Amino acid sequence: MESKIKEKKHLRMGVFLPAVIFIGAAALLGIISNKALADTAWAFFHWSLESFGWLYQIASIVGLVVVFIIMFSKLGNIRIGGKDAKPKYSMGTWFAMTLTGGVATGIVTWGVNEPLIYFGNVWGELNGLGIEAFSNEALRFALGRSFYNWTFIPYAMYALTGLATAYVYYNKKDRLAVTSTLKPLFGERIANGIWADIVDTLSMLAIALGLTSGLTMCITLVTSGLHYSYGIEKTFPLFLVVGIMIIFFYTFSSYIGLDKGMKKIASLNAYFYYGLLILLIIVGQKLFMVRTATAGMAEWLDNFWLWGLDPIDIGGAPLTQSWTLFDWACWIAYAPVTGIFLAMISHGRTIREFLLVNLILPSVFGIVWFTVWGGSALGMQVAGTADLVGTIVNNDAISALWQFIESLPFGLGTIVVPLNLFIIVVSFVTCADATSTDIASMCLKDVPIGTEPPATLKVLWGGLIGIIAIIMAAFGGQEQGVEGVKALATAGGFVVLFIYVLQIISVIKMFFVDKIEE
Repeated sequence: MESKIKEKKHLRMGVFLPAVIFIGAAALLGIISNKALADTAWAFFHWSLESFGWLYQIASIVGLVVVFIIMFSKLGNIRIGGKDAKPKYSMGTWFAMTLTGGVATGIVTWGVNEPLIYFGNVWGELNGLGIEAFSNEALRFALGRSFYNWTFIPYAMYALTGLATAYVYYNKKDRLAVTSTLKPLFGERIANGIWADIVDTLSMLAIALGLTSGLTMCITLVTSGLHYSYGIEKTFPLFLVVGIMIIFFYTFSSYIGLDKGMKKIASLNAYFYYGLLILLIIVGQKLFMVRTATAGMAEWLDNFWLWGLDPIDIGGAPLTQSWTLFDWACWIAYAPVTGIFLAMISHGRTIREFLLVNLILPSVFGIVWFTVWGGSALGMQVAGTADLVGTIVNNDAISALWQFIESLPFGLGTIVVPLNLFIIVVSFVTCADATSTDIASMCLKDVPIGTEPPATLKVLWGGLIGIIAIIMAAFGGQEQGVEGVKALATAGGFVVLFIYVLQIISVIKMFFVDKIEE
């Protein structure tokens, strides 16, 4: 991070007031009636995805095509920061920061549970496709759909927003802000006055809601792990204590800065990821993993366009709305701030290198992760070693993760359970480090995003976000136990969806119509 702001800065009232009123009202509603907050968020979830699922799908496909064209064209040779710019981080450190800064707790959670839910048709995910639960076809579909949801399309969202931000900041010498990426379409007027306030307010709301959903998931995961593995009852005081602890960690870490804090934490976290992969490869059913993953890839590639242009009507709501479109809403909600973060650490790299590290490598990592974790869990279910699907049915969507870990051979679960709890918290803290600072920074006048705002703003936003997250984790679970997370994430994604569509159009104009800035 850049140097801390010592003096008091004037607030951007056009951004601060609408955002704090909206988030504050949600927090107040949750305190007065947690059921009203959960029900309102859940109703919005259904409405937004049923009405705009088609736009999520088209935008995601177009974004993927655009970044691939840029990567493999001569535009890939452009160096971010100019011809003489030098990278600040090594390739390994850079990849660790981009991977752990963007993936948060998601891949750790769903690497086991999502394939199992598809395989067992737990909430009717296979009904619209006519696939029988626990069949060989369901096995192929389970990994194929997971590959689709967790690789190239979602990472293209991050890569596109990150590339646009890096290019306008380092090459066009513009402000490090969401509005700067829209100047090719709207000119200088988008960066000033009411339009700048509207764009930044919507972006900030999406970021705040995205961070809230991430914190809700982190709290839910930790409390679920403590309950399942150690028998600690999931009472409201537990949700409160866990939530406050995590809020303290990510707020405190933002004071340290990128170079002193996040670089080291991200590298450490990446090594934990690599270590768990290697461990499961050693003790897991290697032949089953490889064969299932290969068949899953065939399923994925064979159905790519069918899944990619399904607005809900092909796969049905339990599959398309509750999983794929929910995933797109999550990623799009985080895209603006993640793009800023990816831009900040990309100086000195070519566009092709940027897309390699932010699109290709994390997508390949996602394939490997689901092959190993998802394949191991599916193998355990098929072999009858543990009824992981039954655990999901009888508990919630994330319980199978802990049973899977405890069922690892040689008693490894005793070691891996606390290690995984640690990784979950650190993964979220790594992601939230930059996010919390950017939320507060966007409330200030003439302060580049990435600088550290006054502590009072961080405490304010941390408190509001924390209240909503704790309430949704404790009372917004509903059937799957994670419905509060889904509702918050889709709210954030819907808020920024239209900005993301404009960013795609802006990138096309910037790189294929306007003069290229070397």
